[in-house]
Amino acid sequence: MTPGTKLGPYEILAAVGAGGMGEVYRARDTRLDRTVAIKILPDHASDRAELRERFEREARTELLEGETLAQRLRKGPLPLDQVMRYAIRIGEHPK
Repeated sequence: MTPGTKLGPYEILAAVGAGGMGEVYRARDTRLDRTVAIKILPDHASDRAELRERFEREARTELLEGETLAQRLRKGPLPLDQVMRYAIRIGEHPK
């Protein structure tokens, strides 16, 4: 999708990333005039109940502004205490 594409009340602003669970875009909700994240589930995943459930869990998360982990790591290694906090948070989420 390209910037300017409309999906119902949402206008695509930019691609954020892509992975096994689909593509994520930064978009503007034109009804509420706010920035949101839109995730597009790939066709192959829509047939599998466990992938649809994972997709729905991820859809309940908010769009957070900031840098990606890759961008942060270009500045140098993360402090160990920060790595541990991230690891604990990641481990707490169901797969």
